[in-house]
Amino acid sequence: MPQCLSPRAQSAARHDEPTIYALSTAAGRAAIAVVRISGPACRDIYRGLCPATPLPPPRHAALRRLYTPRLPPSPSTLLDSGALVLYFPAPHTATGEPVLELHVHGGPAIVRAVLAAIPQCASSGIRYAEPGEFTRRAFANNRMDLPQIESLGETLSASTEQQRRLSVRGTTSSLAARYDAWRMLLLQARGELEALIDFSEDQHFDESPAVLCASVAAQVRKLTAQMEAHVANAVRGELLRSGISVALLGAPNAGKSSLLNRIVGREAAIVSHEAGTTRDVVEVGVDLEGWLVKIGDMAGLRRAGLIGPDVVGAVEQEGIKRAKQRALESDVLIVVHDATAEMDPEVIKTARQCVGLGINVVVAINKIDQLPNLRPMPDWRGKMHSTLGIPTDRVFFISCKEATTSGAAIAQCKDAGNIQAFLRGLLETFRDMTAALVPDSEPDPSIWHESLGATERQRLLLSECLLHLEAFLTAVRHDTLVVAKLESERATPYDQFTHALPSPEVAGEVDIVVAAESLRLAADTLARITGRGESGDVEEVLGVVFEK
Repeated sequence: MPQCLSPRAQSAARHDEPTIYALSTAAGRAAIAVVRISGPACRDIYRGLCPATPLPPPRHAALRRLYTPRLPPSPSTLLDSGALVLYFPAPHTATGEPVLELHVHGGPAIVRAVLAAIPQCASSGIRYAEPGEFTRRAFANNRMDLPQIESLGETLSASTEQQRRLSVRGTTSSLAARYDAWRMLLLQARGELEALIDFSEDQHFDESPAVLCASVAAQVRKLTAQMEAHVANAVRGELLRSGISVALLGAPNAGKSSLLNRIVGREAAIVSHEAGTTRDVVEVGVDLEGWLVKIGDMAGLRRAGLIGPDVVGAVEQEGIKRAKQRALESDVLIVVHDATAEMDPEVIKTARQCVGLGINVVVAINKIDQLPNLRPMPDWRGKMHSTLGIPTDRVFFISCKEATTSGAAIAQCKDAGNIQAFLRGLLETFRDMTAALVPDSEPDPSIWHESLGATERQRLLLSECLLHLEAFLTAVRHDTLVVAKLESERATPYDQFTHALPSPEVAGEVDIVVAAESLRLAADTLARITGRGESGDVEEVLGVVFEK
């Protein structure tokens, strides 16, 4: 609904909207089913279904019998003998319109009968809701903003504890309030620059153009730092939302499949002493202490003739190629190494590439049960640190065999094969990856946890906003340099003013115009995040966001 309408015009527009209804609970047999109705015909629907009974007080549940509309109440026209009815008057409702809720018995036949009876309560203006239409009306009536709506969809689809926490953070209006505060700051800065452009010849300004541009630029730089941290946190939040991609890398028979089975708690991959058993990437999704993790078990990396006399066939070569590609695309790489063997050159090369790309690398030294003593362990930590450049606390010593066979240790709650210690270290890596980044100048770190809930759409728009802010800083760079030079030379106020007004050849005035336009584009981009920008921008996301 256009925001330029007056409250009276908006009310009239809402009155012309058809009344919509839909089953709010899942379809199928259940104890209770909730039918939600929104629109101006709620009272008419109530009178049609519950004749000769008063409308319940607002927000109070009342037990009612539902009858077929337009027929005298009788046992033959009874739809449901005991339904709870609630009425919510506008505007303080979920949609901003009058809302009627029918809590009926959840039998499929009763639900079908009630849904079929609702449009019969009036001659026209009542229809079944389209996907996401209740949420669309909540947005149009300013009951929800677009970031809240996106988080609502994620709340309904959350399957892990971390996803739940992430989505709940976004259901408040804090994110939208932050975006609006940033937008207002840019609009105010733009207003100062445009006043300078329009009235610099007629009015006396306390600050010279160069000083004013430098002041606005300082605010924009501070805002840019906040937005960059926000974008970085949005990327971290995406790991919680979409899942952390983990790849198992190692030589054949290093124990990758065994470790995968220990992590997921079931036999998800085939374990064999034959080299090259795993030919393709085996993807397994698992909930690890609230984190959604997608683990890929891959073919072991080896060269022909390096392990055993067998020649690496074409199928295994393709598996090795896919394993390397999967490792380079992962968020976390687990290098599984046989403690009784030397490090494979192909594994080292691929692991180094992952470290260079910023991928978190964890090393699991497997088969420690075959070592005569534990002395080689510190040597392995130092070797991994020097070879791969990873911290020594990211190197763990495990035995998948002991974790499989030590039933007595499991019964005594002991960490058989050090698998639990490895998992604790892995979870600590996940925490580091998904913790909110806080700018150094921010006095309240807690508010930055909300930025983890920013969606991919919001992140892309923030990145676009940063481009406009960079264009602004480029446009005013001349004036800010002039101010810096004049301050260093301790020039007089008269000199500051005359030097701050460059000649037409320098095009200082054109730069200010470009700067103001860049601020306008940046502010409009922020408005598109909350859905309060130009109508065309909003319409682009309605079909995608609301239907979810």
